[in-house]
Amino acid sequence: MAQQLSAKEPTAEQIAEQQLYRQMGVSDEEYEKICGFLGRKPNYTEIGVFSVMWSEHCSYKNSKPVLRRFPTKGPRVLMGPGEGAGIVDIGDNLAVAFKIESHNHPSAIEPYQGAATGVGGIIRDIFSMGARPVALLNSLRFGRPDNERVKYLFENVVAGIAGYGNCVGIPTVGGEVKFDESYEGNPLVNAMCVGIIEHEHIMRGVASGVGNPVFYVGPATGRDGIHGATFASEELTEESEAKRPAVQVGDPFMEKLVMEACLELIRSGIVIGIQDMGAAGLTCSSSEMASKAGNGMELYLDRVPQREEGMTAYEMMLSESQERMLFVVEPDKADQAKAIFDRWGLLCVEVGRVTDDGRLKLFHHGELVADMPVRALVDDCPVYHKPSRVPDYYERMAAVDTTRYAEVTDLTDALKRLLASPNIASKEWVYSQYDYMVRTSTAVGPGSDAAVVTIRGTRKALAMTTDGNGRFVYLDPYVGGQIAVCEAARNIVCSGGEPLAITDNLNFGSPEKPDIFWQLEQAVDGISAACRALETPVIGGNVSLYNENAKGAIYPTPVIGMVGLVHDIDHITTQGFKRESDVIVLLGETKAELGGSEFQYVIHGVTEGRPPAIDLAAEQRLQRFVLEAIRRGLLRSAHDLSEGGLAVALAESCISGGLGADVDVRTNLRPDFALFSESQSRILLSAAPEWVEHLLALAGEFGVPHAVLGEVKGSGITIRVNGTPAVQASVRELEQIWKDAIPCLMGK
Repeated sequence: MAQQLSAKEPTAEQIAEQQLYRQMGVSDEEYEKICGFLGRKPNYTEIGVFSVMWSEHCSYKNSKPVLRRFPTKGPRVLMGPGEGAGIVDIGDNLAVAFKIESHNHPSAIEPYQGAATGVGGIIRDIFSMGARPVALLNSLRFGRPDNERVKYLFENVVAGIAGYGNCVGIPTVGGEVKFDESYEGNPLVNAMCVGIIEHEHIMRGVASGVGNPVFYVGPATGRDGIHGATFASEELTEESEAKRPAVQVGDPFMEKLVMEACLELIRSGIVIGIQDMGAAGLTCSSSEMASKAGNGMELYLDRVPQREEGMTAYEMMLSESQERMLFVVEPDKADQAKAIFDRWGLLCVEVGRVTDDGRLKLFHHGELVADMPVRALVDDCPVYHKPSRVPDYYERMAAVDTTRYAEVTDLTDALKRLLASPNIASKEWVYSQYDYMVRTSTAVGPGSDAAVVTIRGTRKALAMTTDGNGRFVYLDPYVGGQIAVCEAARNIVCSGGEPLAITDNLNFGSPEKPDIFWQLEQAVDGISAACRALETPVIGGNVSLYNENAKGAIYPTPVIGMVGLVHDIDHITTQGFKRESDVIVLLGETKAELGGSEFQYVIHGVTEGRPPAIDLAAEQRLQRFVLEAIRRGLLRSAHDLSEGGLAVALAESCISGGLGADVDVRTNLRPDFALFSESQSRILLSAAPEWVEHLLALAGEFGVPHAVLGEVKGSGITIRVNGTPAVQASVRELEQIWKDAIPCLMGK
């Protein structure tokens, strides 16, 4: 029986024991469970292994009950949550694999390596499935950019993403960057990777076949990244800087070799299972692979390549050194596997074997140093149903009237101020550091609604995006969750793609706080409702909790990564106006909805009220109509209305196309509300004059509200509201403001 800790006058030994496991993030109750599973007290290595496997980052112990609410199945889904990445069928024996992951805490401590290794980890998730990575995206959140620490984090995170992705030779084609004081001290760095795979090469991380050898591939193991998973499962504090050694160091050139060798191994047909050593390193990969097969595994740690002397079993098992993989083959295929890695100049060492006893056994210096049931590590980890409470602020926000603000009359100045906001301003300073054309498959790069990558040997392409709005989710997590999915889908559709599925990165504060857990529950329910309505199942993702700073939790920020299928490259559409005299059409209804908007934040200095309402049925009709119009060849451009509303969308379409616009907005709203409201389910179109009648008739068939605003014209933007001039500016002036904002903030 497990020895019970004394409730009275603990001994010095018991105090030391308690301090040890608590330091590793294990609670008293969890420690007792571990003792029960083992039938004894765990030794130092075992408590370390349990602590990382039972961390939120690896086990989802606080979020698992909520995540089960997601719709995860669909006719195209080939692989859902539970593997390295989700996979969706795109026809012609091809599939797309994609996933998004966070590296928030490491990036807050060491931004360059934190971001770089986040990219490396998500790439390995994709090629471990057998897919060739074809694109990278990211979603970044920082505090106010006038803060010197924020500038440092921003500059080095971007450099880390660029440094890793560019060297590996995978284009970074899209993403988003947002700034708000909510993220002060706790930036969000979410990385997404997309890959293409033939059906017969789909792999799983499974250790099948009792007696089969287990191989370690990649660079030697060091002491970097030890307890990285635990570090990611606790709040950042002033003491977090002392945990800088927990941040891994990446080598993109090594990653390129490992990727190519692993893809060759998979295509040889001899590999049974393969998984990357991501969070929790060798611990997670070995135990999860064994668990999926219902088997056990023995690891002989003396054989593990080590780049530092005197490494202990604990250090080797918990190290998160980068670019390492674990795979299983049959004994008679071992030499063939080794030969593949020899050709690529990589270490490939047999470090274990698959067993039938359901246990993870570790041997070091000829002795058994750890013996743990695999199910206890992976399947029977604790699951918590956290208390949930509606926050006080949410109740207060319901009473806020966001139409009470004094009317803004200088709308040209307001537009300029919004274009200069770092949340709306051009991100060219960011993406110009990324190689987004490598491999020459990028049809639409950063800067449009979604990136588009062509699929070689076909006329198909993939549209992809990352989207999220923490302000909306803060003001109403359920509605904000719906909006995040719908905006991602709108961006895919505006690019000519049929939305397929999503991967999500749920960035929230501490689940120990009932109001934060309520935010998580509500956002997941909102995301689920939108995914069901749009038929875009959740095929995988990541939960990043405990994102807090000295002032409290970050805004709840679910980031949606979405991929869509462009059935024919002729359907690829972008946001820029294309020709003079084309007719400009607005789809959807504009209401006085300023809650959480960029206009509210920049002009009035607050984030309050409720976010815009959303009608999922109307959203579905809108998207189906636009996709049909694109496929019929009726559109020259399409652009989703998001931050900044109609005025900003018009400016962006003009800037992207290098053409002006002359429009007249007919409305019952105040002019500032009409131009800057962020009402949902709206898209700005342009079409040749001879197509307009057909286009509007089709919109009527789909039940989509529409209004002809004006035409593409000249080199300036003229916006009238009910015939009265409201905005007058040259496209060149607005473009300069839009392009210069972030370089000026960065002092570049």
